[in-house]
Amino acid sequence: MVRPASIFGLMLAAILTAGCATAAEPEPAPVEPAASQSLKRQLDAQAPEWLRRHDVPSVAVAYIVDGQLAWTAVYGDRAPGQPAAPDTLYNIASMTKPIVAETVLRLAATGRLSLDEPMAPYWTDPDIADDPRRLSLTAAMALRHQSGFPNWRYQTEDRLVFQADPGTRTSYSGEGYDYVARFAERRTGQEWESLANEMVFGPAGMVDTRFTGGGALTDRAASARGPDGSWRSPEDDSVWSAADNVRTTAADYARFLISAMDRQGLTPELAVRRGTVVDDQTGQACGPERLGPDVCPDGLGFGLGWVVSRYPDETIVQHGGADWGERTLGFYVPETRTGIVVFTNGANGMKVIRDVVALLHPNGKFVAFLDMQAR
Repeated sequence: MVRPASIFGLMLAAILTAGCATAAEPEPAPVEPAASQSLKRQLDAQAPEWLRRHDVPSVAVAYIVDGQLAWTAVYGDRAPGQPAAPDTLYNIASMTKPIVAETVLRLAATGRLSLDEPMAPYWTDPDIADDPRRLSLTAAMALRHQSGFPNWRYQTEDRLVFQADPGTRTSYSGEGYDYVARFAERRTGQEWESLANEMVFGPAGMVDTRFTGGGALTDRAASARGPDGSWRSPEDDSVWSAADNVRTTAADYARFLISAMDRQGLTPELAVRRGTVVDDQTGQACGPERLGPDVCPDGLGFGLGWVVSRYPDETIVQHGGADWGERTLGFYVPETRTGIVVFTNGANGMKVIRDVVALLHPNGKFVAFLDMQAR
């Protein structure tokens, strides 16, 4: 499978080549629970038109208010002639990565591994067995995209290689996340999916999330529609990836966001570290021919497993996903304890995601950031 970068990776690529964007809308105020139902009615009225206008088959939305799942909504078709439903499973692509990071962070909180210990004594990929740089690579480096690896090894002639010394340069890498998961397996003596169930899925109450397909994909999973209008049926993966291809529902991922927002399973120190950006990327995102000064966040970069965007009145903790014919986004705002999940199964899904966020969370700067990705 060809695996593109996450939406954030695509964001930076688009920002570096796009024109200046501006924002005129004010920062959003906290949403009262009663007001969320009015937003739901507005979404009911507008979402079908957004799908038609942008030629996207379906969208699933979950809305979090005051740290609780307020409602979910699904519109359109998961496959030709088959309506999407609340239990439709979407491929969330790189939104897999925060699940992996939370699993590893919670293992660190229990003392079963350390974020800062070298991974080499427990796991070394055969491709880099003769490279001494592997001896300095830690889980923390990989989780903040400083492993030194390419995004995928197929980009380097199907061999894993170091493109930079570990810990010295930020470069988005799915391979780094797969590496961390293999390390966690060997460090704990427990299979990866079992670790995720124990650390994240079970505590968060996630009952409809899986790394591998199982039998449920046949009649519940969304197919993807690509830029040429063709459809691809979901793959029933038998081998897990720690960077891509988790399938879940909007409601289940919202439960995950709430668990992360609540710092479930983390020590106070790890919770702070998770949201700390050690290599700010704002300078790459903002400037001439990029994002205009009235759109730029005050800070932007990778924490441990998440993209952290800081604005004057709020912090948006987010991650997106992009595979062929699939676009997804999930984020939460710790200051107001609100959050949104949006899954789509169409190549133009980013346009629908932008419209959903503009309605439910009208932070003009963040919406402009999303709009740039939708062009």
